[in-house]
Amino acid sequence: MAQFPQDFAWGFATASYQIEGSASTGGRGPSIWDTFCQLPGKIRDGSSGEVATDSYRLWKEDVALLKSYNVNAYRFSISWSRLIPLGGRDDPVNPEGIAFYRSLIKELLTNGITPYVTLYHWDLPQGLHDRYGGWLNKEEIVKDYVNYAKLCFDSFGDLVKNWITHNEPWVISCLGYQKGIFAPGHKSNTEPWIVAHNAILAHAYAVKLYREQFKPIQGGQIGITLDCHWQMPYDDSPENIEAAKRGIDFKLGKIPSHDPIYKGYYPERVKQIIGDRLPVFTEEEIAVVKGSSDFFGLNTYTSQLVREGGTDETNGYTTVGHTRPDGTQLGTIGAKNICVVSIAHPPGFRSLLNYLWKTYQKPIYVTENGFAVKNEHQMSLAEALRDQDRIEYFEGYANAMLQAVTEDDVPVHGYFGWTAVQCLNHLMNTHRRADGYEARFGVTYVDYATQKRYPKESALFLSKWFPEHIKT
Repeated sequence: MAQFPQDFAWGFATASYQIEGSASTGGRGPSIWDTFCQLPGKIRDGSSGEVATDSYRLWKEDVALLKSYNVNAYRFSISWSRLIPLGGRDDPVNPEGIAFYRSLIKELLTNGITPYVTLYHWDLPQGLHDRYGGWLNKEEIVKDYVNYAKLCFDSFGDLVKNWITHNEPWVISCLGYQKGIFAPGHKSNTEPWIVAHNAILAHAYAVKLYREQFKPIQGGQIGITLDCHWQMPYDDSPENIEAAKRGIDFKLGKIPSHDPIYKGYYPERVKQIIGDRLPVFTEEEIAVVKGSSDFFGLNTYTSQLVREGGTDETNGYTTVGHTRPDGTQLGTIGAKNICVVSIAHPPGFRSLLNYLWKTYQKPIYVTENGFAVKNEHQMSLAEALRDQDRIEYFEGYANAMLQAVTEDDVPVHGYFGWTAVQCLNHLMNTHRRADGYEARFGVTYVDYATQKRYPKESALFLSKWFPEHIKT
Protein backbone atom coordinates (compact mmCIF):
# COMPACT_ATOMS: atom_id res chain seq x y z
CA MET A 1 0.00 0.00 0.00
CA ALA A 2 1.30 3.47 -0.89
CA GLN A 3 2.11 5.60 2.15
CA PHE A 4 3.34 9.05 3.07
CA PRO A 5 6.76 9.40 4.73
CA GLN A 6 6.99 8.80 8.47
CA ASP A 7 7.37 12.50 9.25
CA PHE A 8 4.27 13.55 7.30
CA ALA A 9 2.22 16.05 9.33
CA TRP A 10 -1.55 15.70 9.36
CA GLY A 11 -4.24 17.36 11.40
CA PHE A 12 -6.71 20.21 11.30
CA ALA A 13 -6.56 23.99 11.03
CA THR A 14 -8.48 26.78 12.75
CA ALA A 15 -8.41 30.57 13.13
CA SER A 16 -8.49 32.44 16.43
CA TYR A 17 -11.49 34.69 15.79
CA GLN A 18 -13.50 31.83 14.34
CA ILE A 19 -13.25 29.52 17.35
CA GLU A 20 -11.96 31.22 20.50
CA GLY A 21 -14.87 33.39 21.56
CA SER A 22 -14.25 35.37 24.79
CA ALA A 23 -13.64 38.38 22.60
CA SER A 24 -13.67 40.76 25.57
CA THR A 25 -12.15 38.33 28.09
CA GLY A 26 -8.61 37.86 29.32
CA GLY A 27 -7.40 41.30 28.33
CA ARG A 28 -8.08 40.92 24.60
CA GLY A 29 -8.65 44.10 22.62
CA PRO A 30 -11.03 44.47 19.67
CA SER A 31 -10.01 43.50 16.14
CA ILE A 32 -11.37 44.79 12.84
CA TRP A 33 -13.58 41.70 12.76
CA ASP A 34 -15.23 42.55 16.07
CA THR A 35 -16.10 45.94 14.59
CA PHE A 36 -17.15 44.56 11.21
CA CYS A 37 -19.53 42.03 12.74
CA GLN A 38 -21.39 44.83 14.49
CA LEU A 39 -22.27 46.55 11.22
CA PRO A 40 -25.84 45.74 10.11
CA GLY A 41 -26.04 43.37 7.16
CA LYS A 42 -22.35 42.51 6.99
CA ILE A 43 -22.72 38.97 8.36
CA ARG A 44 -25.34 36.84 6.65
CA ASP A 45 -26.85 35.34 9.78
CA GLY A 46 -26.00 38.21 12.14
CA SER A 47 -23.48 36.17 14.15
CA SER A 48 -20.11 37.22 15.51
CA GLY A 49 -17.02 35.77 17.17
CA GLU A 50 -18.06 36.86 20.65
CA VAL A 51 -18.71 33.23 21.65
CA ALA A 52 -17.96 31.11 18.53
CA THR A 53 -17.14 27.58 19.76
CA ASP A 54 -15.88 28.91 23.07
CA SER A 55 -12.44 27.40 22.56
CA TYR A 56 -10.77 30.02 24.77
CA ARG A 57 -12.45 28.23 27.68
CA LEU A 58 -12.75 24.74 26.20
CA TRP A 59 -9.25 24.43 24.73
CA LYS A 60 -8.34 21.37 26.81
CA GLU A 61 -11.46 19.61 25.58
CA ASP A 62 -10.56 20.48 22.01
CA VAL A 63 -7.01 19.18 22.37
CA ALA A 64 -8.46 15.93 23.73
CA LEU A 65 -10.77 15.85 20.70
CA LEU A 66 -7.80 16.27 18.37
CA LYS A 67 -5.96 13.46 20.12
CA SER A 68 -8.98 11.19 19.74
CA TYR A 69 -8.81 11.87 16.00
CA ASN A 70 -5.21 10.54 15.93
CA VAL A 71 -3.74 13.75 14.51
CA ASN A 72 -0.04 14.48 14.87
CA ALA A 73 -0.25 18.23 14.09
CA TYR A 74 -2.56 21.19 14.64
CA ARG A 75 -2.52 24.52 12.85
CA PHE A 76 -4.02 27.46 14.73
CA SER A 77 -3.64 31.23 14.68
CA ILE A 78 -2.74 33.66 17.43
CA SER A 79 -4.95 36.68 18.05
CA TRP A 80 -2.74 39.77 17.75
CA SER A 81 -5.34 41.63 19.83
CA ARG A 82 -5.04 39.07 22.62
CA LEU A 83 -1.28 39.62 22.90
CA ILE A 84 -1.11 43.38 22.25
CA PRO A 85 -4.66 44.71 22.76
CA LEU A 86 -3.96 48.02 20.97
CA GLY A 87 -1.56 46.39 18.51
CA GLY A 88 1.36 48.81 18.36
CA ARG A 89 5.05 48.43 19.12
CA ASP A 90 4.84 50.93 21.96
CA ASP A 91 1.57 49.55 23.38
CA PRO A 92 1.30 47.32 26.47
CA VAL A 93 1.60 43.53 26.16
CA ASN A 94 -1.13 41.36 27.71
CA PRO A 95 0.44 38.61 29.89
CA GLU A 96 -2.87 36.72 30.08
CA GLY A 97 -2.81 36.24 26.33
CA ILE A 98 0.74 34.92 26.36
CA ALA A 99 -0.11 32.54 29.21
CA PHE A 100 -3.15 31.24 27.31
CA TYR A 101 -1.23 30.33 24.16
CA ARG A 102 1.70 28.83 26.06
CA SER A 103 -0.73 26.59 27.95
CA LEU A 104 -2.38 25.53 24.68
CA ILE A 105 0.95 24.79 23.01
CA LYS A 106 2.22 22.80 25.98
CA GLU A 107 -0.98 20.75 26.07
CA LEU A 108 -0.62 19.96 22.39
CA LEU A 109 2.98 18.83 22.82
CA THR A 110 2.08 16.74 25.87
CA ASN A 111 -0.42 14.90 23.67
CA GLY A 112 2.05 14.32 20.84
CA ILE A 113 0.58 17.03 18.59
CA THR A 114 2.99 19.39 16.83
CA PRO A 115 1.83 23.04 16.74
CA TYR A 116 1.86 24.97 13.46
CA VAL A 117 1.26 28.60 14.33
CA THR A 118 -0.17 31.28 12.05
CA LEU A 119 0.65 34.82 13.13
CA TYR A 120 -2.06 36.60 11.17
CA HIS A 121 -5.44 35.22 10.11
CA TRP A 122 -7.19 38.47 9.08
CA ASP A 123 -7.86 39.92 12.57
CA LEU A 124 -5.91 43.21 12.71
CA PRO A 125 -6.17 45.04 16.05
CA GLN A 126 -8.78 47.76 15.65
CA GLY A 127 -6.41 50.16 17.40
CA LEU A 128 -4.00 50.08 14.46
CA HIS A 129 -6.76 50.56 11.92
CA ASP A 130 -8.01 53.60 13.83
CA ARG A 131 -4.54 55.02 14.51
CA TYR A 132 -3.07 55.07 11.01
CA GLY A 133 -5.20 53.04 8.59
CA GLY A 134 -3.70 49.63 9.34
CA TRP A 135 -2.51 47.77 6.25
CA LEU A 136 -2.69 50.92 4.13
CA ASN A 137 0.25 52.53 5.96
CA LYS A 138 3.47 50.81 4.94
CA GLU A 139 5.83 52.61 7.31
CA GLU A 140 3.80 51.87 10.42
CA ILE A 141 2.22 48.47 9.77
CA VAL A 142 5.46 46.74 8.81
CA LYS A 143 7.15 47.89 12.03
CA ASP A 144 4.18 46.95 14.20
CA TYR A 145 3.77 43.55 12.54
CA VAL A 146 7.45 42.72 12.97
CA ASN A 147 7.23 43.77 16.61
CA TYR A 148 4.22 41.48 17.09
CA ALA A 149 6.05 38.63 15.35
CA LYS A 150 9.08 39.17 17.59
CA LEU A 151 6.85 38.92 20.67
CA CYS A 152 5.54 35.58 19.40
CA PHE A 153 9.02 34.25 18.63
CA ASP A 154 10.21 35.37 22.07
CA SER A 155 7.17 34.00 23.90
CA PHE A 156 6.61 30.68 22.10
CA GLY A 157 9.65 29.94 19.95
CA ASP A 158 11.15 27.54 22.47
CA LEU A 159 8.09 25.32 21.85
CA VAL A 160 7.02 26.19 18.29
CA LYS A 161 9.15 25.19 15.29
CA ASN A 162 6.64 25.80 12.47
CA TRP A 163 5.53 29.36 11.71
CA ILE A 164 3.21 30.84 9.09
CA THR A 165 3.20 34.62 8.74
CA HIS A 166 -0.05 35.37 6.86
CA ASN A 167 -3.10 33.37 5.96
CA GLU A 168 -4.47 34.17 2.49
CA PRO A 169 -3.28 37.68 1.56
CA TRP A 170 -5.89 37.59 -1.23
CA VAL A 171 -8.59 37.70 1.43
CA ILE A 172 -6.83 40.42 3.41
CA SER A 173 -6.49 42.66 0.36
CA CYS A 174 -9.30 41.89 -2.09
CA LEU A 175 -12.20 40.84 0.11
CA GLY A 176 -11.33 43.44 2.74
CA TYR A 177 -10.31 46.41 0.60
CA GLN A 178 -11.73 45.86 -2.90
CA LYS A 179 -15.00 43.94 -2.57
CA GLY A 180 -15.79 45.20 0.95
CA ILE A 181 -17.35 41.91 2.09
CA PHE A 182 -14.71 41.16 4.75
CA ALA A 183 -13.27 43.44 7.41
CA PRO A 184 -12.67 46.35 7.28
CA GLY A 185 -15.22 46.58 4.46
CA HIS A 186 -13.53 49.00 2.05
CA LYS A 187 -14.36 49.23 -1.65
CA SER A 188 -11.54 50.60 -3.78
CA ASN A 189 -9.66 49.86 -7.00
CA THR A 190 -6.32 51.05 -5.57
CA GLU A 191 -6.30 49.94 -1.93
CA PRO A 192 -6.13 46.14 -2.46
CA TRP A 193 -2.84 46.47 -4.33
CA ILE A 194 -1.38 48.69 -1.61
CA VAL A 195 -2.53 46.32 1.13
CA ALA A 196 -1.21 43.21 -0.62
CA HIS A 197 2.14 44.91 -1.22
CA ASN A 198 2.42 45.97 2.43
CA ALA A 199 1.44 42.49 3.62
CA ILE A 200 4.28 41.02 1.54
CA LEU A 201 6.74 43.42 3.16
CA ALA A 202 5.47 42.71 6.68
CA HIS A 203 5.83 38.99 6.01
CA ALA A 204 9.32 39.35 4.55
CA TYR A 205 10.75 41.49 7.34
CA ALA A 206 9.27 39.16 9.98
CA VAL A 207 10.97 36.24 8.22
CA LYS A 208 14.24 38.18 8.09
CA LEU A 209 14.01 38.79 11.84
CA TYR A 210 13.29 35.12 12.55
CA ARG A 211 16.12 33.83 10.39
CA GLU A 212 18.67 36.27 11.80
CA GLN A 213 17.79 36.30 15.50
CA PHE A 214 15.74 33.21 16.34
CA LYS A 215 16.32 30.34 13.91
CA PRO A 216 20.00 29.90 14.88
CA ILE A 217 18.89 29.32 18.48
CA GLN A 218 15.39 27.87 18.20
CA GLY A 219 15.60 26.03 14.89
CA GLY A 220 12.36 25.78 12.96
CA GLN A 221 10.94 26.99 9.67
CA ILE A 222 8.82 29.91 8.56
CA GLY A 223 6.71 30.63 5.50
CA ILE A 224 3.44 32.05 4.19
CA THR A 225 0.19 30.41 3.08
CA LEU A 226 -2.17 31.37 0.27
CA ASP A 227 -5.38 30.23 -1.32
CA CYS A 228 -5.46 28.91 -4.86
CA HIS A 229 -7.83 26.71 -6.82
CA TRP A 230 -6.74 24.79 -9.88
CA GLN A 231 -7.66 26.83 -12.98
CA MET A 232 -8.65 24.85 -16.07
CA PRO A 233 -9.68 26.24 -19.46
CA TYR A 234 -13.42 25.98 -20.06
CA ASP A 235 -12.63 24.54 -23.50
CA ASP A 236 -9.76 24.30 -25.98
CA SER A 237 -10.15 27.80 -27.41
CA PRO A 238 -6.96 29.90 -27.30
CA GLU A 239 -8.66 32.71 -25.41
CA ASN A 240 -9.83 30.41 -22.60
CA ILE A 241 -6.45 28.66 -22.39
CA GLU A 242 -4.87 32.10 -21.94
CA ALA A 243 -7.57 33.08 -19.41
CA ALA A 244 -6.74 30.05 -17.23
CA LYS A 245 -3.05 30.99 -17.29
CA ARG A 246 -3.91 34.56 -16.34
CA GLY A 247 -6.16 33.34 -13.54
CA ILE A 248 -3.26 31.38 -12.04
CA ASP A 249 -0.97 34.41 -12.41
CA PHE A 250 -3.40 36.62 -10.53
CA LYS A 251 -3.88 34.06 -7.79
CA LEU A 252 -0.24 33.14 -7.32
CA GLY A 253 1.57 36.11 -8.75
CA LYS A 254 0.05 39.12 -7.07
CA ILE A 255 -2.67 38.82 -4.51
CA PRO A 256 -1.24 35.92 -2.50
CA SER A 257 2.14 37.38 -3.43
CA HIS A 258 4.08 34.23 -4.15
CA ASP A 259 5.77 35.25 -7.37
CA PRO A 260 7.50 38.21 -5.68
CA ILE A 261 8.45 35.93 -2.76
CA TYR A 262 9.79 33.05 -4.84
CA LYS A 263 10.83 34.79 -8.07
CA GLY A 264 11.41 38.39 -7.05
CA TYR A 265 8.92 40.01 -9.47
CA TYR A 266 5.26 40.31 -10.44
CA PRO A 267 4.06 38.45 -13.57
CA GLU A 268 3.75 40.47 -16.77
CA ARG A 269 0.07 39.52 -17.09
CA VAL A 270 -0.58 41.22 -13.74
CA LYS A 271 1.48 44.33 -14.50
CA GLN A 272 -0.26 44.82 -17.82
CA ILE A 273 -3.69 45.03 -16.17
CA ILE A 274 -2.91 46.85 -12.91
CA GLY A 275 -0.40 49.29 -14.41
CA ASP A 276 0.88 52.09 -12.20
CA ARG A 277 -1.51 51.15 -9.38
CA LEU A 278 0.80 48.21 -8.65
CA PRO A 279 3.33 49.38 -6.04
CA VAL A 280 7.02 48.95 -6.81
CA PHE A 281 9.54 47.32 -4.49
CA THR A 282 12.78 49.16 -3.82
CA GLU A 283 15.99 47.22 -4.43
CA GLU A 284 16.44 46.85 -0.68
CA GLU A 285 12.88 45.55 -0.25
CA ILE A 286 13.00 42.98 -3.03
CA ALA A 287 16.27 41.65 -1.61
CA VAL A 288 14.33 40.88 1.60
CA VAL A 289 11.17 39.65 -0.12
CA LYS A 290 12.75 37.22 -2.59
CA GLY A 291 13.26 33.82 -0.99
CA SER A 292 11.36 34.71 2.18
CA SER A 293 9.48 31.44 2.58
CA ASP A 294 10.88 28.04 3.54
CA PHE A 295 7.87 26.20 2.09
CA PHE A 296 4.74 26.72 0.01
CA GLY A 297 1.62 26.90 2.20
CA LEU A 298 -1.52 26.08 0.22
CA ASN A 299 -5.19 26.57 1.07
CA THR A 300 -7.31 24.92 -1.63
CA TYR A 301 -10.89 23.71 -1.85
CA THR A 302 -11.89 23.19 -5.46
CA SER A 303 -11.06 23.42 -9.17
CA GLN A 304 -12.51 25.99 -11.53
CA LEU A 305 -13.27 26.21 -15.25
CA VAL A 306 -12.05 29.54 -16.57
CA ARG A 307 -13.35 31.64 -19.46
CA GLU A 308 -12.10 34.85 -20.98
CA GLY A 309 -14.03 37.94 -19.91
CA GLY A 310 -15.38 39.26 -16.64
CA THR A 311 -15.64 42.42 -14.57
CA ASP A 312 -13.27 41.66 -11.69
CA GLU A 313 -9.69 42.75 -12.26
CA THR A 314 -8.49 40.85 -9.17
CA ASN A 315 -9.27 37.68 -11.17
CA GLY A 316 -7.55 39.05 -14.26
CA TYR A 317 -10.92 39.75 -15.91
CA THR A 318 -11.84 36.09 -16.15
CA THR A 319 -15.05 34.23 -15.34
CA VAL A 320 -14.93 31.00 -13.33
CA GLY A 321 -17.45 28.20 -12.89
CA HIS A 322 -17.82 24.46 -12.43
CA THR A 323 -20.10 23.42 -15.31
CA ARG A 324 -18.49 21.84 -18.37
CA PRO A 325 -19.60 22.74 -21.91
CA ASP A 326 -21.71 19.54 -22.02
CA GLY A 327 -23.61 20.63 -18.89
CA THR A 328 -22.02 18.18 -16.44
CA GLN A 329 -20.42 19.31 -13.19
CA LEU A 330 -16.76 18.88 -12.24
CA GLY A 331 -17.89 17.01 -9.13
CA THR A 332 -20.26 16.91 -6.16
CA ILE A 333 -21.44 20.42 -5.32
CA GLY A 334 -21.25 21.62 -1.74
CA ALA A 335 -22.59 24.66 0.06
CA LYS A 336 -22.00 28.05 -1.51
CA ASN A 337 -19.39 29.87 0.54
CA ILE A 338 -18.59 33.54 0.23
CA CYS A 339 -15.04 32.63 -0.79
CA VAL A 340 -15.65 29.58 -2.95
CA VAL A 341 -18.21 26.94 -3.88
CA SER A 342 -17.06 23.51 -2.69
CA ILE A 343 -16.73 21.20 -5.68
CA ALA A 344 -15.13 17.77 -5.29
CA HIS A 345 -12.57 17.40 -8.08
CA PRO A 346 -9.54 15.39 -6.89
CA PRO A 347 -7.73 15.35 -10.28
CA GLY A 348 -7.52 19.14 -10.15
CA PHE A 349 -5.93 18.96 -6.70
CA ARG A 350 -3.25 16.60 -7.97
CA SER A 351 -2.60 18.86 -10.96
CA LEU A 352 -2.29 21.90 -8.70
CA LEU A 353 0.24 20.18 -6.44
CA ASN A 354 2.32 19.22 -9.47
CA TYR A 355 2.13 22.75 -10.86
CA LEU A 356 3.24 24.36 -7.61
CA TRP A 357 6.22 22.03 -7.22
CA LYS A 358 7.31 22.51 -10.82
CA THR A 359 6.89 26.29 -10.63
CA TYR A 360 8.25 27.16 -7.20
CA GLN A 361 10.45 24.20 -6.19
CA LYS A 362 9.52 24.41 -2.52
CA PRO A 363 8.11 21.70 -0.24
CA ILE A 364 4.34 22.03 0.08
CA TYR A 365 2.09 22.05 3.12
CA VAL A 366 -1.64 21.84 2.39
CA THR A 367 -2.61 24.22 5.16
CA GLU A 368 -6.37 24.10 4.50
CA ASN A 369 -8.63 21.76 2.54
CA GLY A 370 -12.23 20.81 3.14
CA PHE A 371 -15.85 20.58 2.04
CA ALA A 372 -19.04 22.33 3.14
CA VAL A 373 -21.99 19.97 2.85
CA LYS A 374 -24.97 21.65 1.23
CA ASN A 375 -27.68 22.78 3.69
CA GLU A 376 -25.93 21.21 6.67
CA HIS A 377 -26.95 24.16 8.88
CA GLN A 378 -30.59 23.12 8.34
CA MET A 379 -30.06 19.42 9.16
CA SER A 380 -30.86 17.55 12.33
CA LEU A 381 -27.94 16.38 14.44
CA ALA A 382 -28.30 12.82 13.15
CA GLU A 383 -28.35 13.99 9.52
CA ALA A 384 -25.34 16.30 9.99
CA LEU A 385 -23.27 13.53 11.54
CA ARG A 386 -23.79 11.31 8.48
CA ASP A 387 -21.74 13.58 6.19
CA GLN A 388 -21.12 11.18 3.33
CA ASP A 389 -20.41 13.92 0.77
CA ARG A 390 -17.61 15.23 3.00
CA ILE A 391 -16.16 11.73 3.41
CA GLU A 392 -16.12 11.22 -0.36
CA TYR A 393 -14.43 14.59 -0.79
CA PHE A 394 -11.71 13.88 1.79
CA GLU A 395 -11.11 10.38 0.46
CA GLY A 396 -10.73 11.65 -3.10
CA TYR A 397 -8.44 14.53 -2.17
CA ALA A 398 -6.32 12.49 0.22
CA ASN A 399 -5.76 9.81 -2.43
CA ALA A 400 -4.95 12.44 -5.07
CA MET A 401 -2.36 13.93 -2.70
CA LEU A 402 -0.93 10.47 -2.02
CA GLN A 403 -0.58 9.88 -5.76
CA ALA A 404 1.17 13.23 -6.16
CA VAL A 405 3.66 12.25 -3.46
CA THR A 406 4.29 8.60 -4.31
CA GLU A 407 3.86 8.61 -8.11
CA ASP A 408 4.75 12.18 -9.13
CA ASP A 409 7.48 12.81 -6.52
CA VAL A 410 5.87 16.04 -5.31
CA PRO A 411 7.24 16.85 -1.81
CA VAL A 412 4.02 17.44 0.14
CA HIS A 413 5.06 17.49 3.80
CA GLY A 414 1.73 18.00 5.53
CA TYR A 415 -2.05 18.23 5.29
CA PHE A 416 -4.53 20.14 7.46
CA GLY A 417 -8.27 19.68 7.06
CA TRP A 418 -10.44 22.73 7.59
CA THR A 419 -11.59 22.32 10.25
CA ALA A 420 -11.72 20.25 13.42
CA VAL A 421 -14.77 21.80 14.98
CA GLN A 422 -17.80 23.41 13.43
CA CYS A 423 -16.98 26.97 14.32
CA LEU A 424 -18.51 30.21 13.26
CA ASN A 425 -17.99 28.01 9.91
CA HIS A 426 -14.95 24.93 8.80
CA LEU A 427 -12.19 21.53 12.53
CA MET A 428 -15.38 22.86 13.95
CA ASN A 429 -17.59 24.80 11.62
CA THR A 430 -15.81 28.13 12.01
CA HIS A 431 -17.10 31.66 11.85
CA ARG A 432 -16.55 31.77 8.12
CA ARG A 433 -16.72 35.52 8.18
CA ALA A 434 -19.51 36.96 6.11
CA ASP A 435 -21.24 33.56 5.94
CA GLY A 436 -21.61 33.38 9.72
CA TYR A 437 -22.56 29.87 10.80
CA GLU A 438 -24.30 28.82 7.59
CA ALA A 439 -21.55 27.24 5.42
CA ARG A 440 -20.13 24.43 7.57
CA PHE A 441 -16.82 22.70 6.91
CA GLY A 442 -16.07 21.08 10.26
CA VAL A 443 -15.71 17.40 11.02
CA THR A 444 -17.15 17.99 14.49
CA TYR A 445 -20.71 19.18 15.03
CA VAL A 446 -21.07 21.82 17.74
CA ASP A 447 -24.36 22.43 19.52
CA TYR A 448 -24.00 26.19 20.01
CA ALA A 449 -26.55 26.24 22.84
CA THR A 450 -24.55 23.78 24.95
CA GLN A 451 -21.13 23.88 23.20
CA LYS A 452 -21.15 20.08 23.21
CA ARG A 453 -19.03 18.48 20.49
CA TYR A 454 -20.21 15.53 18.35
CA PRO A 455 -17.75 13.82 15.95
CA LYS A 456 -19.11 13.43 12.45
CA GLU A 457 -18.50 10.32 10.39
CA SER A 458 -15.92 12.27 8.37
CA ALA A 459 -13.84 12.72 11.54
CA LEU A 460 -13.89 8.99 12.16
CA PHE A 461 -12.91 8.34 8.54
CA LEU A 462 -9.92 10.68 8.64
CA SER A 463 -8.80 9.42 12.04
CA LYS A 464 -8.34 5.98 10.44
CA TRP A 465 -7.26 6.91 6.90
CA PHE A 466 -4.20 8.98 7.71
CA PRO A 467 -2.63 6.69 10.33
CA GLU A 468 -3.04 3.82 7.87
CA HIS A 469 -1.33 5.80 5.09
CA ILE A 470 1.66 7.20 7.00
CA LYS A 471 4.70 4.99 7.46
CA THR A 472 5.51 3.99 11.02
